[in-house]
Amino acid sequence: MAAPHNPDPVPPGASQTQTTLEGSALFVATLTSFMGPFMISSVNVALPAIQENLQMTAVQLGWVATAYLLAMAVGLIPAGKIADIHGRKKVFSTGLTVYTAGSTAAAFVDHTAWFLLLRGVQGLGAAMFVTTGMAILTSIFPPQRRGRAIGVYVSAVYVGLSVGPFAGGFLTQHFGWRSIFLIMLPLGIGSVAVTHAFLKGEWLDTESHRLDIPGCLIYACAVFALVYGATILPTFTGFALITGGLFGLVFFFRQQRRTPDPVFDVGLFVENRNFTFSSLAALLNYSATFAATFMMSLYLQYIKGLTPQAAGTVLMAQPVIMAALSPLAGRLSDRVEPRLPATAGMAVTAIGMAIFTQLHTDTPIRYIVGNLALLGFGFALFSSPNMSAIMGAVAKKDYGIASGAAATMRLMGQMVSMAIATVVLSVFIGNHAIAPDSFARFLSSTRMVFAVSVVLCTVGIFFSMFRGRLRRR
Repeated sequence: MAAPHNPDPVPPGASQTQTTLEGSALFVATLTSFMGPFMISSVNVALPAIQENLQMTAVQLGWVATAYLLAMAVGLIPAGKIADIHGRKKVFSTGLTVYTAGSTAAAFVDHTAWFLLLRGVQGLGAAMFVTTGMAILTSIFPPQRRGRAIGVYVSAVYVGLSVGPFAGGFLTQHFGWRSIFLIMLPLGIGSVAVTHAFLKGEWLDTESHRLDIPGCLIYACAVFALVYGATILPTFTGFALITGGLFGLVFFFRQQRRTPDPVFDVGLFVENRNFTFSSLAALLNYSATFAATFMMSLYLQYIKGLTPQAAGTVLMAQPVIMAALSPLAGRLSDRVEPRLPATAGMAVTAIGMAIFTQLHTDTPIRYIVGNLALLGFGFALFSSPNMSAIMGAVAKKDYGIASGAAATMRLMGQMVSMAIATVVLSVFIGNHAIAPDSFARFLSSTRMVFAVSVVLCTVGIFFSMFRGRLRRR
């Protein structure tokens, strides 16, 4: 196995230089992990203003989020492979530049098609720095400090999710929705500047020389079918696209096994149980949890009669706990086998989901806040150690594709979770608005979504617990 190019850019004994390198890498990786979730959650608050200003239809408005997620999903794995070939820092900084340029341009367009296209550009840029940011952290931080660094990285995601709705509402109300996109300009420029000034050296795989174009196209088509199909469920076309996408992934798997220089080493899933089970645990966890905020937002506003701002305040209980505890969970995974806190976190999440299956019209708000905090604790306990297990289970040459695979699992889990919620709402309520005469059916659908989440978490506990011991590298 060939060593990555310049795997140790710091001479032995240069502890101060190593500290600067680690601090700079953690700063830019953490800032970029904040930027994506912040943009997603803040734009969600600004959707009514965007719709009014750009004269969008309801379908077009739905594509504001879908275009971003779809481009990101398609780009993650190819971006990871390109980073392994040409250098992770190079792809990371290029992704930041693309993302910043797309965000800035989106603030000035007045046409829906151009705006949605630039949302896709944002997604491609995000795919490039998301899949390489984690790989760079893993390359720089030694195993004994890696979990703590990943914990801070994951914590920034939840800070972005927590701050986004409030900052997005404030910016939209006082400066217009375009200010949300403009604020990415200084953040992006600052990240690029720090990357080039302080991240000395490069990280790549000297064994990789060629990008598998056919594999990239097969993967892109399969993921497009899955993501787009999920957005139009429960229509026949949606189910047909998802079925086609699944067959496409099977074909992609077989094609990658045959090609001499695959875009994704699917052998990792066949030969590396720790990586496979950790990835499946992540997929199941996101499939179980992502729609919880969506369902609870509807519940708080329709059933409890809260304003959007009040509902957002209640829902903050979960990401705030996640942000506070993720670094501690990451540090814990440096001291014990990551599967132990991750499995405990999945079990706590299952308990929280089970509690929400008992929601009714008179459920006290303090009860809901307490359980959201419990879910935040469970997810924080799971996420950082599980990510540490994924990255620690592969060789250095595979950091790029492992990071891309982890991000893909997260994204696909989010889409699966929303698909479950969409199908359940369709079955219980149909193609009608949620109104007082359908509140009872909405409550039933909410309890059903959380019941499905309990089942997914229970299966996830198995994969998390029996992934095997992690060999520290």
